Amino acid sequence: MAESGKPRVLVTGVAGNLGLRLLPELRDFDVVGVDMHAPAVALHDFRAIDLGDESSCPRLVELLRDTRASAVIHLAFVIDPVRTGVLDVPRMWQINVAGTARVMEAIAEVNRMGGGIARFIFPSSVSAYGPDLPRAVDEQYPLGAHTLPYAIHKREADVVVQARAPRLGACSTYLLRPHIFVGASMQNYLVGALRGTPSGRGRIAERWRAKGRRLPLLLPFGKQYPEARFQFLHVDDMARLVAWLLHHVEERRGLNILNVAGRGAPVTIARAAAIAGSKTVRLPGRALCRAVLRLLWQMGISGIPPEALPYMLGTYLMDCSRLEQMLGADYTRVMRFTVEDALRDTFGAAAETPVSANELQQTVAR
Repeated sequence: MAESGKPRVLVTGVAGNLGLRLLPELRDFDVVGVDMHAPAVALHDFRAIDLGDESSCPRLVELLRDTRASAVIHLAFVIDPVRTGVLDVPRMWQINVAGTARVMEAIAEVNRMGGGIARFIFPSSVSAYGPDLPRAVDEQYPLGAHTLPYAIHKREADVVVQARAPRLGACSTYLLRPHIFVGASMQNYLVGALRGTPSGRGRIAERWRAKGRRLPLLLPFGKQYPEARFQFLHVDDMARLVAWLLHHVEERRGLNILNVAGRGAPVTIARAAAIAGSKTVRLPGRALCRAVLRLLWQMGISGIPPEALPYMLGTYLMDCSRLEQMLGADYTRVMRFTVEDALRDTFGAAAETPVSANELQQTVAR
């Protein structure tokens, strides 16, 4: 316990979007925040630690012992290399996968020395399953992420957590597999594609952002592509779920794996584009979509790498009945947004002017 009488919880990646959305849900805890950079909000106890560095493990051991933390929420993960500035894939792996192993090794070491870390929570991702699933899969379905470094790293970190959970002693491990985060504060590959923000670092992107221009959503010909279905998850529901797991008195020792998505029916990408007010441009084939996306990436117009395309075009749904059963009567209180309502909250702002297909063609042809 801290001097305030509240239990302490250590949150890695506290400066990220989910970390910032989580902080208001942790009023009953003293939060020790860890990140490479300080969060945008004032935090009483913040430590700058780079989990990509091998020396972070002994530093975490010392921090966990000194603060007597009772739980660790591990959110630190490089998702978007352009926005974070971590463009080197091996460096990303050190933070994402090796960093997860370092956090768990620190917990194991502290608990071996008599520490009382009772909960470890790690968000994996639906992308760990891969982009083309045959049905709504449960937690036993094999992980098959490929192509996109972020998805591959989520799969590998997921495996790390499964392998190391038994070493954490009397600690309940919650391995969450959330669907794609949405919400007014969110920016990720699919939200970016729907929002159409020219998110690259080039001069054209800067000029188009200043003018409020939007890139179109690229889809190949074929009726299956507009009908690809997604569940989505409001980031605030994820924050409430993490807080619920910390407050819940029932101990679920060992490893607990949970798929997490918004309530209700999934939506098609065509429906999501309509909610977002996106202009859709159809192209003859996935290869051409990938080529255009690669050009936009190389020209610094788009921040979406071409490797993300399979995850923007595929259908991947999850069976979340285990989560609903665990939350019981709290299910609708914690998971407040349906998939469609979450999307409406994401794109509630006034639409900007779309870039025409002709203008886009002229730009990439230069």
